[in-house]
Amino acid sequence: MKLSLKQLAVYVFLLVIGGGAGLFGSRYLLPQYSSFQQLKNVTMASPPESVVPNSPNGAIGATGRDNVNFIATAVQKVGPAVVRINATRKVANPISDALKNPLLRRFFGEDEEPIPQERIERGTGSGFILSEDGELLTNAHVVADTDTVQVTLKDGRTLEGKVVGVDSVTDVAVVKIKANHLPTAKLGNSQNLVQGQWAIAIGNPLGLDNTVTIGIISATDRTSAQVGVPDKRVSFIQTDAAINPGNSGGPLLNAQGEVIGINTAIRADAQGLGFAIPIETAARVANELFTKGHVDHPFLGIEMADLSPTRKQQINQENQLNIQQEAGIVIRGVTDNSPAKQVGLLPGDVIQKVNSKPVKTSAQVQKLVEFSKVGDMLAIEVNRNGKIQTFKVQLGAYPERK
Repeated sequence: MKLSLKQLAVYVFLLVIGGGAGLFGSRYLLPQYSSFQQLKNVTMASPPESVVPNSPNGAIGATGRDNVNFIATAVQKVGPAVVRINATRKVANPISDALKNPLLRRFFGEDEEPIPQERIERGTGSGFILSEDGELLTNAHVVADTDTVQVTLKDGRTLEGKVVGVDSVTDVAVVKIKANHLPTAKLGNSQNLVQGQWAIAIGNPLGLDNTVTIGIISATDRTSAQVGVPDKRVSFIQTDAAINPGNSGGPLLNAQGEVIGINTAIRADAQGLGFAIPIETAARVANELFTKGHVDHPFLGIEMADLSPTRKQQINQENQLNIQQEAGIVIRGVTDNSPAKQVGLLPGDVIQKVNSKPVKTSAQVQKLVEFSKVGDMLAIEVNRNGKIQTFKVQLGAYPERK
């Protein structure tokens, strides 16, 4: 087909316009397509480097071509040392006691098969290996009221564990299994944690062995009262790493794969918050349990609260006090026959210094007492109705609960 000069000119014009549009499109449309392709890769491919959390040194993504990031590296270090603990205990059967009533026996008949006086209760928790010869660390409530437990290692072996010691005051317990050359968890330091640091939890939640969750350190130095367990003597680490039933006793790790705490508590009214016992507290208690089978806790005998303008008014009303300060640590109550009571500390006293060092929160005072020893002397400076007084208190032993 022959083309006229006019038709040829039209075709050339369209070709030029099309080329310009293509150039324009590559300039402004391709970046959008590129972003879309990255999003598609994220949703379709296996975990890509672009979505791996920041590594400890600030770099983003994997540490190698095999997509092993710092989380995976930490888990590979500690995972083999994390165990599942199955505890079986006998508890009283209240139905059996009720049926001892003669009226009920007459109703059901004397020949009826008696209901067992005890029933078997089973629970599952976590723990981790401290030594190559089988020393384990876990929570007291995981192994409470039982002498032996079943310990399942990551390699599939199940061994009988002997409960060496239980400390209900800190919720720490130690177990011993007969084995050698076991993988161990490296203990780290929780004293310098700051909000926002990575936190990795490993455990067996809901029976799902060696489950890993990740989050951050949400807060530190949460008091037992704040966590909702006022009978404990621990300043807790708070994390948003998912902690579920069965995680209790498992390790909380830092980005380097070092144990910084024992996962221990979940508040029923909290969403996405868990708590861990600092590793320094757990290690100290574990050492005493392995050495002598029990722990002597120093005891001061006061109930404290941190002051604020709103809190001051509330405490004054609830305790019939007349506190004037709007900051500090107020003594809300003093336990009878306690060291604090014996030296004359009173509700309404506002603590300012301990051993000549200023203190600003009740968590600080709790830590100072916790890391002291029974028999140690503490000089406590208080403001009492505007007057500064100092009381020297010799710490006693925490009374056993009956």
